[in-house]
Amino acid sequence: MTCTGLPLGAGGHFVRLNGRLYEAGAALRARRRPSALYHSALEVHLDGDRYVIEMAPVWNEHTPGRGVVAEGAVGSRLAGRWRLFRYEVRCWRDGRIPDVAEAIDSPRRLAADAERAQCVLDMVREVPTPVWGRDEFHTGDMWNSNSVISWLIVQCGLDGEPVLPPPGGRAPGWDAGLVLARRARHEGAPGPDDYER
Repeated sequence: MTCTGLPLGAGGHFVRLNGRLYEAGAALRARRRPSALYHSALEVHLDGDRYVIEMAPVWNEHTPGRGVVAEGAVGSRLAGRWRLFRYEVRCWRDGRIPDVAEAIDSPRRLAADAERAQCVLDMVREVPTPVWGRDEFHTGDMWNSNSVISWLIVQCGLDGEPVLPPPGGRAPGWDAGLVLARRARHEGAPGPDDYER
């Protein structure tokens, strides 16, 4: 199982521009220099099959059978009524990570055992779907694509702390997934030992 880090908006001007505007505002509020932003995805290999796990806009991919397991709203629940403001979580067998050629310091191997791979494939269907860009669970960080990946990593018994962006970069949302998964595991949610091949 590996984690891939992509520059936010790789291959797309709209997302890249909005990411830069967001980071400029965040840096101004924090009185620091703007950082490069990163988006993450997982690639899981199990029993000869390969799966790509990622959160993305519902409108950016039209391939049938892309393994959509969950959807959520972007910005606000009200806006989520429209397709333009919805995201989907995919567990895509033989799927692709768009613009993977632009990945930096990736992929990073997280685990090599089948038990954790199976755990991730099982747990992706349980991933929370709060509003993207909001902190509905009061974690101190907003929910986004990075949150989904860090949530899965911790739910399956891996340490999400070492998976850091390249120097000078940030992965907003990563801490939201870490905090929420640790809360769930503390409250008795299933862990990797509860899954059998």
